[in-house]
Formats: sequence, structure tokens, C-alpha cells
Amino acid sequence: MNALLLAIITYIGFIVAYKTYGKFLGDKLFQMSNKNITPANQINDGVDYVPTKRSILFGHHFTSIAGTGPIVGPAIGVIWGWVPAVIWVFVGSIFMGAVHDFGAMIISARKQGKSLGDVTKDIVSPTSRNLFLIVIFFLLLIVIAIFAMIIGKLFMMYPASIFPVWMEIPIAVLLGYLVYKRNMNIRWLSIIAIILMYITIWIGATYLNDIHIPEIFGLEEILVWVFLLVTYAFIASVLPVQTLLQPRDYINSHELLVAMGLLIAGLVVVHPTITAPATRFGIEGAPPVLPFLFITIACGAISGFHSLVSSGTSSKQLGQEEDSLTIGYGGMLMEGALAILVILACTAGLGDTAAWTQRYADWSSASSLGAKLGAFVDGGANFISGLGVGVGFAKTVLAVFIVSFAATTLDTATRIQRYVVSEVAEGLNIKPLTNKYGATLFAVITAVLLAMAEPGGSGAMILWPLFGATNQLLAGLSLMVITVYLSKKGKPILYTLLPMVFMMIMTGWGMVHNILNYFSDSKWLLFFISIIIMMLEVWMIIESFKAIRENRSKETIEV
Repeated sequence: MNALLLAIITYIGFIVAYKTYGKFLGDKLFQMSNKNITPANQINDGVDYVPTKRSILFGHHFTSIAGTGPIVGPAIGVIWGWVPAVIWVFVGSIFMGAVHDFGAMIISARKQGKSLGDVTKDIVSPTSRNLFLIVIFFLLLIVIAIFAMIIGKLFMMYPASIFPVWMEIPIAVLLGYLVYKRNMNIRWLSIIAIILMYITIWIGATYLNDIHIPEIFGLEEILVWVFLLVTYAFIASVLPVQTLLQPRDYINSHELLVAMGLLIAGLVVVHPTITAPATRFGIEGAPPVLPFLFITIACGAISGFHSLVSSGTSSKQLGQEEDSLTIGYGGMLMEGALAILVILACTAGLGDTAAWTQRYADWSSASSLGAKLGAFVDGGANFISGLGVGVGFAKTVLAVFIVSFAATTLDTATRIQRYVVSEVAEGLNIKPLTNKYGATLFAVITAVLLAMAEPGGSGAMILWPLFGATNQLLAGLSLMVITVYLSKKGKPILYTLLPMVFMMIMTGWGMVHNILNYFSDSKWLLFFISIIIMMLEVWMIIESFKAIRENRSKETIEV
């Protein structure tokens, strides 16, 4: 099939879905209204709660939920063929992921910007709140540790990206100052900022493409990067959002739009044929396509991490409630559009069928970090080079894009973990961890300890096999909380109940498969943690159905 035709069909579908299904959810199910005062306007502390223009908040939200997720997952998932990957991204993002992100943002905005884990206390039960926060803390611990290592490795793989990525910080700080302190026109400033960003990319690709950090205090290069990155994450997560986080993500969103524009333009010029097989099962070493397609491809279809961003940072910056449709629902569809581009780059941009098969010969070769990111960078660069751009520069553009998004996920995850630690500390009355500095320090120290558990800062890889299933479990649990919320409001629950049941079944199926493998391979740490997570899932399901039943009983009595 022609890759350009497939892109056109799916993109038209996303637009139609936003105009129809998204609008229906906003108007009829959640009944959005700008008459509802958002937490940003109600609290407005100038640090975390800041009323923000829709375009700026969209940039923050989108870059935070995206990260490397819509690149890594689809780049692996196409090993089962391009048809299952495209169908899951298209259907999943419209009817599951976007509903999930949108619902989490609305609920949080109506609960003073509290995280979805914290509001579970009021919606489901106090017990479920504690269970939810445990799952969230565990997930974010892995995210912070693994992304610090991944970004360090990306800097080592693509040293030309180092200069432009770090130059984003002063550009973003200056942008934030001029917008918020000097009230200058953001449109022209955005254009200038993105031009400066691409100048730094050119400098990096041309003159600074072989940068390497020497060992410091006996620490190898990757560990030096880990310490530098968590230090940056600490600073970024305690600063007011409008100082660094918002403008940096805003610049990143424009950088993404330019990168996507280049990829699409290249796709139009090259209009390649998809050379990967439509379906391909029985791959050596690969888990079964069911249920692991739905776990492997998370971001781009549905991801539990998104609910943490929607309810952790974005809901605190929502200027008007009706903006949540564009930011929550629309942001997820934009990520689906990115995931489609990644699928096309990996299935139509690598050359003929033999070249694709060589990349995806078996599971181990396709699932390594270098292979899955390299497939997108190489395939995408081949698209862009069709515009007359040098392949080297095109690769640097895509590498900076990947690292920038990974860095955004790192600092946003650290900020959200700070909220989680503070919420838990308040419940346990641990005062040193209730302030932002103590909570953030705890968040980064625990992540560094996990990273240092193995040589080369790869300690998080011990728990990484649990991430995919835990992340999708969180998506199911988030949909469950949204379902209980709608039930208590007397609204139809089918639109969130069906995605919830689907995700619970697929996640449970995948976790049982993994537990059996961990047992047979004597991987006892992974085995016991998986058992605990499964128990937490069952416990929360019981608590939620009790809440729905009690609500239905009250309605019957009232009638």
C-alpha cells in the first residue's frame, strides 16, 4: 500500500473524530462549561497553578505525554506487521486514549487540580487512593530512572543533538520572560525561538557532532549524564511552570510540528510503498501478538502515564474548562498522528522488503534501544532527504526531536512525582516531604538509587519489563475512576466502561503471561512485584464496583 494514501486516510479520520466524537464527549458526557472556574484561576499561586493560553498549554501537554513513547512502541510493534499497528493506533487513540486523557483532565480540573490518584479518595474510596498512589509512584520511579539513562545514551548515539538540546533551556527561559514579564507578542517570539532552535541544530550537525563528556570522579560517561539530567529535572520541577517548563514545551511542540511537517512533505515527494508485511506472526523470541500488541504500543494509542500529565500538571494550568477538549482529546489524536508517521517511517522508509526484514529479523534485534530508535531516525531521514536536505542534517533534526521529547517527559515526570510524594506525605504527616524541595529531592534520589543498582546507570532495566504492563494497567485503572465519576454524576458509562474492560483484560492477560515466564526463569523479584501489582489491580476493581453498586442503590432508593 502507498504510505501517503494511508497517512491521508488516517489523518482525515482523526479530524472527523475530533469534530464529532470528541465534541459529543465534551458537550454531552462531561458537559464542559467555561462557567466552571478552573483551579488555575481559583488558586493561581504563580508556581504550579497558572492560567495559561490554550496554545501554550497544548504545547506543554502534548510534549509531556509524547516523549519517546509514540516512537519506541510503534517502532517495535510493526514487527507483527503494519496493519495491526495502524488499526490499534487509529482506533485506540480515538475511542480509548483520547477519552482517557480528556476524562482525567476534566475530573482533576473539577477537583482543584488534584492528581487522579488523590481524587480517587472522593470518587471511589480512601483505600483505593492509597492503592492508586502506590502504582503511580512505582511507575514514575521507573520512568525517571529509565529516561535519565535513555537520554544519556541518546546523547552518546547522536552527539550532534547535545548542543541544540541544552540550548533550548536559555531560549525557553528568555521566551518565558518576554511573554510573562514584558507582555510581548508570543506569535513572533515563537517564530524567532524556532528559528534559533534550528540554527542550533545546524551548528550541532555541522561543527559539534562529536561531543563526549569525559569521566568525572571515576564515573563513566553515561553516569555523568544521569547525574546531570536528574539535577536538571530537580531544578525544572521546582521552578514556576511559566519560567522553564511551559516555554520549553511550547518550543518543543513547534519543533515537533516542523519535524512532522518535514516528514509529511518528504512523504508527499517520495510517496513510498510500504515494504513491510501486512501481518507477520510467529516471530522468533517474540511474545504473542495478543495481548502484547496492546501493551507494546502504548503512547500513540492509550497510555496510563497520560492520566498523570492530564491530572498532574495540565489541569493546574487550564485557563478555561472548554480548552480541555483541544488539549486533552486533541492532544492524544495528535500523538496518534505522530505514531502513524513513525509506523510509516519504519515500514516504508527503510528500503525494500529485504532491508526491512533484516532490521526486524527477530524480537531481540527489533526491541533493542538502538534498533527501534534507529529504525525511525533512518526511515524518517530518508523521507526528509527527498526534499533535498542532507541525510546527516535530517538525522540530527530527528535525533534532537527525540531527545527533546524525552527530556520533557523526564522533567514532567519528576514534577508529577513531587506531587505524588507530597500527597502521600500529607496523609502520613511527614512534613519534610510535603514541601516542593523535600518531595522533589526524594523523587530524584530514589530514581538515582534505582539507576545505580546496576553498572552503567541501567538499574531501572531490572524493573523495565514491568513498565509496559504496569503503564497499561494504570490506563485501565484511570478509566475505571472516570467510569465511577460518571456513574455518580448519573451519566452514561458505556463510553469509558468498554475501554476500561478491554484494557483490564489485555493487561491482566499480559501480566499473567509474564508472571508465568518470570516463575519459569526464576526471576523472583519481577515475579513477586508482578503478583503484588495484580493484587492491587484486583483490590481496586473491587473497590470501584462497590462504589458503582452503592451509587446505583442510592438512585434506586431515591426513585
